[in-house]
Amino acid sequence: MICYFSGTGNTKWAATQLAEATGDRLIYIPEHIGKPFVYEFQEGERIGFCFPVHGWRPPRIVRQFISQLQLNADEHYTYALCTAGDTIGETIDIFEQDLACKGIKLDAAFSLIMPESYVGLPFMDVDNSKNEKKKCSQAADDLSIYTQDILNRRKVKALPHIGRWPKINSRLIGEIFVKKLITDKPFHVDSAKCIKCGICAKVCPVHNIEGGTAHEPQWKRNGTCLVCFACYHHCPRHAIEYGRQTKHKGQYFFNHDRCAHSKPNI
Repeated sequence: MICYFSGTGNTKWAATQLAEATGDRLIYIPEHIGKPFVYEFQEGERIGFCFPVHGWRPPRIVRQFISQLQLNADEHYTYALCTAGDTIGETIDIFEQDLACKGIKLDAAFSLIMPESYVGLPFMDVDNSKNEKKKCSQAADDLSIYTQDILNRRKVKALPHIGRWPKINSRLIGEIFVKKLITDKPFHVDSAKCIKCGICAKVCPVHNIEGGTAHEPQWKRNGTCLVCFACYHHCPRHAIEYGRQTKHKGQYFFNHDRCAHSKPNI
């Protein structure tokens, strides 16, 4: 099985590619939150976890999912693959510790650099078209190599994107990120631009947006928002903003240049 979470489609692409190559079943993590996760493994089946990096850490929803696992993973090859726009810090170390608490040993880990989608800080924006294409091309090459490692059950850690200050980024800045920046309070809609299409509500992985066709979006403010920016990036009229941080910034979701807005890419 391959358990995955994706906001703007980068990780969904990677998980789907792996599933096609390995024949393993895809499991979308948000559909299994709030209840124990039990799974009957086939003999020799692999266990994969694919997720984006949020604040140099595994996303909150992924860590919650791990806490709900009730698996007998003995003798099953287990790996993790994370995607990021820049560096990953100690994301895999934190994830490995979470798995260990459930009695699961991580055999291999991989990281992919994909186009940037986090726009919640003043100095962060999406990549330009050239860098976006370059990152996607390199990610495809890297994933091809990682896929062979996974198929051959190699016990490796291919993590070239840890960065210069992994502990500071993941433990210090990451802690601030979790406590202060994961909130839907800054999200708002420009009524003059909004066409009430309902796409933002459809793409939200945690169903944190009320609304739909003929209704302006309203965030529930109930603490479930992951600030993955799926709603912001998929808005066809750029009507959604995150405080003042997203003013005049770009939008991105995987294959956005080939995907119609009517087909959410979560």
